[in-house]
Amino acid sequence: MSEGDLYALIGEDGFHRLVAAFYRYVPKDEILGPMYPADDLEGAEQRLRDFLIFRFGGPSRYLEQRGHPRLRMRHFSFPITQAARDRWLQLMTGAIKEANLPPEAGALLLSFFDGTTTFLINRE
Repeated sequence: MSEGDLYALIGEDGFHRLVAAFYRYVPKDEILGPMYPADDLEGAEQRLRDFLIFRFGGPSRYLEQRGHPRLRMRHFSFPITQAARDRWLQLMTGAIKEANLPPEAGALLLSFFDGTTTFLINRE
């Protein structure tokens, strides 16, 4: 399965379940929770969902609203250490399981998240 086929496989609903599950974990997490402003969790959830939908073959709402993703630039102000990266990946792995996505979708997403979260590390 290619990345472009993921949206066709899980649709808006799959991405909604995934991102909602992830953001249920974030506020309580001692590492990631402080990085997310409590008054913008809903906005952060929408931005991640729209980005993933666009990235994996769905409508380009993210691009229309925010322009090019520029992930490193957009995340630079957040202290993303190895520990933060590992925790983000741990919570997202739990979210993938909770969202009950098809195994091939989960594997593709984990591969993408593994590389992307490593790329975003910006602090020792």
